[in-house]
Order: sequence, then structure tokens, then C-alpha cells
Amino acid sequence: MKRPLADEIRPSSISEVVGQSHILAENALLSRIIKSGNIPNMIFYGPSGTGKTTVANIIAASTKRTLHRLNATTASLADIKAIISELDTFLSPGGILLYLDEIQYFNKKQQQSLLEFIEDGRITLIASTTENPYFYIYNAVLSRSSVFEFKAVTPEDMLPAVKRAILFLENRDSVSIILEDKAIMRIVSASGGDVRKAINAVELLYDAAERKDGVINISLADVESATSLSAMRYDRDGDEHFDLLSALMKSLRGSDPDACMHYLARLLEAGDLIGVCRRLLCSASEDIGLAYPMAVPIVKACVDSAMQLGLPEARLPLSEAAILLATAPKSNSAMLAIDAAAADIKAGKIGPVPRELQNVHADGTGFEREQGYKYPHNFENHWTYQQYLPDCVKDSIYYEYGDNKTEQAARAYWDKIKDK
Repeated sequence: MKRPLADEIRPSSISEVVGQSHILAENALLSRIIKSGNIPNMIFYGPSGTGKTTVANIIAASTKRTLHRLNATTASLADIKAIISELDTFLSPGGILLYLDEIQYFNKKQQQSLLEFIEDGRITLIASTTENPYFYIYNAVLSRSSVFEFKAVTPEDMLPAVKRAILFLENRDSVSIILEDKAIMRIVSASGGDVRKAINAVELLYDAAERKDGVINISLADVESATSLSAMRYDRDGDEHFDLLSALMKSLRGSDPDACMHYLARLLEAGDLIGVCRRLLCSASEDIGLAYPMAVPIVKACVDSAMQLGLPEARLPLSEAAILLATAPKSNSAMLAIDAAAADIKAGKIGPVPRELQNVHADGTGFEREQGYKYPHNFENHWTYQQYLPDCVKDSIYYEYGDNKTEQAARAYWDKIKDK
């Protein structure tokens, strides 16, 4: 069976690992830990193809521990028990090093089964996850482990790995590989920070290329075809899904239309029409609000159009809505008002409705009774003073006018009428 190229050229030393200088540079913490040989329990957290498994393999090779590998997507509690059963007869002074990939797929019971053994050092755990460990890993496991974050690899850092892949193929098959100008930069730029993805692209292009007299030419057009969607990192059930939606929302709130277009394009390229529409509708009320109340019906109309059009045409009204929201004046006064009122409700500040606001019919008897309610339209400017809040919160102020033209105009209108 043919081994994938990415596995064949997997680094065997820390110096060959690309990227991750924040933890693997010569004097960085993880690098010093590996050199010391005193390996603690560790959680490697970060996107796919950033070196988590590679570093775990290097650590295992540098110690006297026997390495066991499990992938939590397929492993069971029985697999863990089988490893634990070796401990009674295990002769290696180094003990067992367990590399558990995708630990977020283990349930609480499966993770708990390891606690006793990672606590006393009989098992050293190196677990990897593409999800935030503080959300997906049992707290007791986290408290016994050091967390190291692996980051997406920059195109510049990835270049040596891609060049190594090309050189390996040339030496292995005694050929000469010629890439059209800018082709190699396209490969590393379109990989989305995933080294494995970049090397897989090299292997795909190499296998598909025409061979003539020991020379293989790889065109920029073929590279573009092979990498057209490679830069996309997107998992609708994972952190990346929520990170992109969060970035879109915060860019809208931060009034940066260019950032909005970037995240909107990434989300739509991944086909997340519903997620985008929900965030745009939310932002219209949460972030623009009373500073420009017409944002709500305009964005609703754009969202309705997008849903009717479907992708790819939906990008047109959604782009319009996003730019409008990003460039509109901002006010969160409505959100703050309802949140403040809700906080009082949750705190139990719920008094009876003032008598003058109650239903005019007496307790369901059908008879009207005197309330003392003042009908505002019977007064000048359609307003008169009247207590509307329950007694227990009668002096509460939930809504504060925002410092924008629309809300300040409303404030001036009511200040004049109320003689403030």
C-alpha cells in the first residue's frame, strides 16, 4: 500500500518541524521540555496539519517510553483498558506514553478512566484536539496537563516543507520537477495554514503531471485547479464555524466594512447562508439599533432576497446589508435597556401593575371600575405625567439615550415636552 507523501516525509526532529516557533524555537518552553526528557502530560490544541502528531511522535522517539496510539473517533473504553492491563507486567522503566488523537471525541467516562494512571505517572498522556480544550476536555484531565497551542502555519514558514516534498520526489523517482513561476507560492498560500494539505497538493499535482524524458512540468493553472478551495478551514460543528461568525459580527460592530467582506466571503464560500443571515439580522438591532432604526427593515429585506436567490447570487444582497451595517452609526442602547430590565426581573423585582394601568374590567366580573388612568391623547402634546412602573422599581432607569443624531433628537423632543 502506498504511503501518503506527507507521512513519508514527516519530520523526525524538532528542527525539521515548520512553524510553531512560539513553542518550538530553541529556547521556547516545549522545546526545552523535550530536551530535558521529563515529559509531562500535555494537550496539543490547534488546526489540522500544524504538527501536533509529528511533535508527539518525536517526543515518543526521544524517550524510553513505549508508545501507544489511539484515535478517539474509533477507540473505545476497551482499548484504554487493554493499555492499562499492560501496566502490571510492564518492564520498561519509562512506562507508557499514550498519544490520543482527537480527544474531544472521548466522553467523560472514557477520559476519567485515564485519571488514576496519568496522576501517578504510569501513563504519560499526549492528547491532541482541533477544538478548544477548555470546552471539550474534562476539567480533571486538563488540571493534570499542560496545554500547548499549535497555530496555522504561515506561507513563508511552510515553504521549506513543500520544497522538501519536491526534493524527496525528485530523489526518490530520479526525475526533475519544474514548477511554473508563482506555482509554489500558490500552493503554500492556498493551504489555509495546513502543511499536510500543501504536501497533499504537491503529491496530487506530481501524480497527475505528464512525464517527458525524466522532466515533470507543473503549471500554475493546474496548481490553481488543485487548490481552488484549499484555503478554506471550516467545520460547522467546530470552533472555526463560530470563530468566523464571531469575527463577522465584531467587524460589523467595529465599523470595518473591509473585514466584513473578508469574513462574509469565507462564510459564503463555505455555504453558510443561514449563519450569515442570522448574524446580520442580530447586528441590525444589537449594534445599530436606534441610531438608524431603518437598518432593521432594510437588512430583513436583504436577507429575504438572499434566501430566495440562494447561493451564489445571495452574496449580492448580503454584501449590501453587511456594508450598510458596518458603515451605519452605532447604538446598543436598546440592548442595554432590555438587559437591565431583565436583570431586575431575575432579581425578583416584580411588583404588581399600578392600579391605573390594570384592565378596566373588575377581576373578570365584566364591570368597569374607576382606575384613575390618564389617557395621554387627551393632553397637550399627547403626554402627561403618570407612574407606569411597579412601586418596587418606580425610579429605575433602564434606557439611556445613545449619543447619536437620531436618539439625541428624540431626547431633545421629550425634554422640551416634559419641561426638563
